[in-house]
Amino acid sequence: MARVVVSEFMNEEALAPLRESYEVLFDPTLVDDRPRLLTELAGAAAIIVRNRTQVDVDLLDAAPGLRAVGRLGVGLDNIDMDACAARGVVVHPATGANALAVAEYVVAAVLVLFRGAYQANASMLSGSWPRAELQGRETSGKTLALVGLGGIARLVAERAVALGMRVRAYDPFLDVEDDAWSRVQRVDAIDDLLRGADAVSVHVPLNDETRHVLDAARLDLLAPNAVVVNTARGGIVDDAALAEALRSGRLGGAALDVFEVEPLTADAAEIFAGLDNVVLTPHIAGLTAESNSRVSDITVANVLKTLSDK
Repeated sequence: MARVVVSEFMNEEALAPLRESYEVLFDPTLVDDRPRLLTELAGAAAIIVRNRTQVDVDLLDAAPGLRAVGRLGVGLDNIDMDACAARGVVVHPATGANALAVAEYVVAAVLVLFRGAYQANASMLSGSWPRAELQGRETSGKTLALVGLGGIARLVAERAVALGMRVRAYDPFLDVEDDAWSRVQRVDAIDDLLRGADAVSVHVPLNDETRHVLDAARLDLLAPNAVVVNTARGGIVDDAALAEALRSGRLGGAALDVFEVEPLTADAAEIFAGLDNVVLTPHIAGLTAESNSRVSDITVANVLKTLSDK
């Protein structure tokens, strides 16, 4: 019986259809035990991963019978797409399945960072009453800049507009006739997008063109006290430059769900030490109970279809 290996966490109940015809090894600890993972893949027809398992040439060499890679999410930077294509391995991202979860995270982060009143537990529990210090800002009337206008960014835009925000976006790859532009202001240059914006959220893949696209110079284009949200990929925002802008008071806050080093180490996180205007989360913007079920179901269906095709 052919084997399917799952190296990271998912909704295990979704694996039931695969188990009807295939041996399924569900072991989320495999992502942290590379030698054992490669050994377990010897007879595998498919592997299901999230964003930490590196599907590279070494992994493909260890799984000569591999036919499918199921990606529990949409980013593909941990998968060598060229090597998979060369070997006829089909890669299935769970496109759209976690878009709503990410969009809600972005909007919630903007609200929390503008209001600035939700990290007062320590002061309150110590007997303080810091009303003056916690005077925040309203979201309505502020300008949100979106770097990229794909599916997630469109959901963010809809919700931001409903909150009374002005939304503008930069996406040179999106046709000017696309209906998405009817709901946001289209900007043709990224510097013009950022100039004077009160908040920015990035929604592009990480590549040579987008690495550190939000660097110190571009962060300085934002309005004073602006907030930055990154749920896309670590490295799109220059975190060191961002931390410096937060520390100096030039920017008002940031929410980072992705990092150049993942999992984030203590050494890598040191640049944010002492900052009370930054929210750090462990790449969970797209992870809710509901999205995990959707992503798991879609991924299993995609893998099952490939394995069933003769």
